Amino acid sequence: MPDVLNAVELTRTFRTPAGEVHAVRGVTMSVAAGELVVVRGRSGAGKTTLLSLLGGLDSPTSGAVFVDGQDLAAPATNLSALLGDRVASILQTGGLIPQLSAAENVEVPLRIRRTAVAERDARVAAALEAVGLAEHSRQRPSELSGGQQQRVGIARALVMSPGILLADEPTAQLDSETGAQIMALIARLVHTEGTAAVVATHDAAMAERADRVLELHDGALVVS
Repeated sequence: MPDVLNAVELTRTFRTPAGEVHAVRGVTMSVAAGELVVVRGRSGAGKTTLLSLLGGLDSPTSGAVFVDGQDLAAPATNLSALLGDRVASILQTGGLIPQLSAAENVEVPLRIRRTAVAERDARVAAALEAVGLAEHSRQRPSELSGGQQQRVGIARALVMSPGILLADEPTAQLDSETGAQIMALIARLVHTEGTAAVVATHDAAMAERADRVLELHDGALVVS
């Protein structure tokens, strides 16, 4: 399968009052369609920063990220269109809009794409069903538990049937049964629909499903 996501000598340095923090150091990696790559490392190893760079949510200090061969930093790249069509991110925080219901949060990317109403409703319902929240579709984030909010964020990513899925600790706030269901969903997207997935996780069960496991240590990437 072709590579759809590439990072080349990726670095990210933050300046703080205490000095420079090298969150990501010279990471080079590639992910193919239909491949599940798990990134592991201790807290503070740079996993969240790496996923933010891969998803275009942050800009590298040096190096480059390519999606389908297009440099995210190139002037000619329509970044919002490219990422909106190809990349979905599951954030640790969920990133939900508090004024919207669960269903309305899930349908946001479909509205941006101007998906037809009937298709939009069907896809939202299927995504919420897949994460076990069909009965909570009308509740707002403040009316949901932390784990339920996380699942809404996962449904919002899955509803797009993304070509590339980036997930930051997607099972961290979930009980073991729900976590296993989410892992199975991600694995199905990868291995039956050809999604390329990068999952940062401490979950050993997710690592067992991976095609490759990479280890971050002080921002540097090594093969486990």
